[in-house]
Amino acid sequence: MAWTENTVICTYRVKEGARDAFVELLKKHWPALRGAGLVTDAPAVHFEAVPSKGEPHAESGTTFIEIFSWAGPGMADRAHELPEVMAVWEPMGALVEARGGRPPMEFPLVRPLDLGGA
Repeated sequence: MAWTENTVICTYRVKEGARDAFVELLKKHWPALRGAGLVTDAPAVHFEAVPSKGEPHAESGTTFIEIFSWAGPGMADRAHELPEVMAVWEPMGALVEARGGRPPMEFPLVRPLDLGGA
């Protein structure tokens, strides 16, 4: 994956029992964004968090991480205007929950950090 100034790390806290339905939507997410020309050609990278035993809320659902790069500034705002994207985002919103003092979804824009070493 090519990291850019428009890379975002999306965190989704999925409700208990909604994992499979969320995965089906997640499969459609990046293709919908790409089809609308909102993201770079580099496919999204996905992770599923594995909770540690004894971790608070470990049994109440799963957490997914999705990393991709918007094609440029303002693309996230543009996505809210497109029915093909909202057809994925709206049902995703119904499958997530606030957990551990964190919101249902988070989308920090990140940038590469050059530490000058390996």
